[in-house]
Amino acid sequence: MRTTLRTTVVTGLALAATVLGLPATAHADESPRYSPVGYDVSHPQCGQSLPADPAFAIIGVNGGLATTANDCLAEQWEWATRSTGAVAEQPSVQLYVNTANPGQVGDLITTWPTSGANRYGRCDGSNSAACSYEYGVDRAGGDVLIALAAVDELGGPASGGASPDADVDDLAGYRWWLDVETMNTWQFGGGDARRNNRAALEGMADRLTAVGGVVGLYSTRRQWAQIVGTVPAGSSLYALDSWLAGADSLAGAVGGCQSAPLVGGGRVVLTQYLVGDLDGNHSCAPVAEPAVGAGPLGG
Repeated sequence: MRTTLRTTVVTGLALAATVLGLPATAHADESPRYSPVGYDVSHPQCGQSLPADPAFAIIGVNGGLATTANDCLAEQWEWATRSTGAVAEQPSVQLYVNTANPGQVGDLITTWPTSGANRYGRCDGSNSAACSYEYGVDRAGGDVLIALAAVDELGGPASGGASPDADVDDLAGYRWWLDVETMNTWQFGGGDARRNNRAALEGMADRLTAVGGVVGLYSTRRQWAQIVGTVPAGSSLYALDSWLAGADSLAGAVGGCQSAPLVGGGRVVLTQYLVGDLDGNHSCAPVAEPAVGAGPLGG
């Protein structure tokens, strides 16, 4: 996800202090309101020179659509493992995945499910919450396979660099962010559409949780309201942490940490802003314990 405005972002302690209105030198007993920058990259950055010392990194699993793969995922994952770990609250390697719900055009695609039973009932191939949930399960299952292929290419512990398939346990403990944005295909038209969109995201979240992942939500407030709306307490999305996009400067990202999370019960733990032509990320708060230091490849 790219922010829509582009500005020059100042770097360095003295300049950051100027932007944030802080003293140029912080006392030892003061906690600064900014943190070393992390970066998120995906298929648009394939072949691009990336920062040598990210504090942490978030890698896009997909190639722009929920049904596609990032062709340089393994290469970018290897880069991410060289993160400095300077932000103790953030795992050094995290993943994000594209999301969608094409149920309103389900008869035009081959990926819409025709069977399965879940909390919404039985999927019969129609444009329903039950089939939306199954669609989300299927998309997350595909993301797991894409990630496992990258682990295998990197020679994960379970594969020893020789097996054609890495073990799903290699993904346990990673944080997965669900990227929710209007440029992908969603249902629109009222409360039923937003319920179906929520069901698709729940299917994804539940599938990723089942493989030991720690799931969070990545969007802007405007896009989330348009696609999903208010999430009830009984949803598996409720209380998930938020990564907010939309800031065009470090100061804006720091301010975004004070925003309400996308869902009740959650926290804003990351905010995104522009650093040159890359997306930088500011850490707001600690993430869930299972994600810290987890993952055999530096996650």
